[in-house]
Amino acid sequence: MTKNIVEKIDDKVKINNILISVSDKSGLDTLIPSIVDINPKIRIFSTGGTYSAIKEILGERSKAILEQVSDYTGQPETQGGLVKTLDFKIYLGILTETYNESHQSDLKRTDSVAIDMVVVNLYPFKETISKPNITCENARGNIDIGGPTMIRASAKNFIRVASVVDPSDYPAILKDMKSGNGTLTLEKRFALSVKAFEHTALYDRTIADYLGNIAFDHVRACYSMEQV
Repeated sequence: MTKNIVEKIDDKVKINNILISVSDKSGLDTLIPSIVDINPKIRIFSTGGTYSAIKEILGERSKAILEQVSDYTGQPETQGGLVKTLDFKIYLGILTETYNESHQSDLKRTDSVAIDMVVVNLYPFKETISKPNITCENARGNIDIGGPTMIRASAKNFIRVASVVDPSDYPAILKDMKSGNGTLTLEKRFALSVKAFEHTALYDRTIADYLGNIAFDHVRACYSMEQV
């Protein structure tokens, strides 16, 4: 298989479509209205509790711009939120390249949109394992899958996509978007990418350290097992 080599990109990318799914919802009450003020035609895709929070923040304005990921993909969330964002349309939208004709054809074929910004932070694994009497199952259930995947995909495609993992970055992003007429520069997208990969690396390191330091007897005690 011949790998695709990107030779042309845009320095400034207009933020028209955003995917938001956050565990830490701090700052959303400022981020969301400000982004909509900057680009009133923006589309926001979201899931679960984040969708509900954004809908409450925007009120009536949410009807025109906010859409549940499950409605967009045509795939309802599975029980307990097990699978929400792991979908072809989502990752095509994140990974697609502006000047790749095949990618653009795929977007049209699947009725997908190019996602320009991903705002994601992860299940609080470190906070969970810091609680007293935590079980292996409690910890396992708080290992985020979709979140790191979205972060890594968007961070990889910094040539077009902004990957936002830290609410403390919201003010600077809004400032840049306002001064750039709704766009973010390659320099900003690249800096966000570096921070995003640092975020997922630390997250995975925390999980690996936790699992590597618990005794197997503790793991086995969490579950009743059928004997084959």
